[in-house]
Amino acid sequence: MTSKQRSKLKSIAANLSPVTQIGKGGISDNLLKSLSDALDAREIIKVNVLPTAEADADTMAQNVADLLGAEVVYVIGRKAVFYRRSLREDVEHVEL
Repeated sequence: MTSKQRSKLKSIAANLSPVTQIGKGGISDNLLKSLSDALDAREIIKVNVLPTAEADADTMAQNVADLLGAEVVYVIGRKAVFYRRSLREDVEHVEL
């Protein structure tokens, strides 16, 4: 992902609300399923990483991205933003 594409995604993500949070339960199958469904529907999502999570926000974000086949757009504090192009045709795709 180029810096220009990342910048565009950051500007889109600025107005998003977090879709879920990652806490002491860590990265479960249910969490991955809900995040994958959200990425298929929206292509870009924001997630809160709670202080009770088993690792810091950067580590958790990278683990989630690897498991979902997504890109970490950025991690600021305890918020992480992910992007994955949707294969669905009925979704308005983000133009990079």
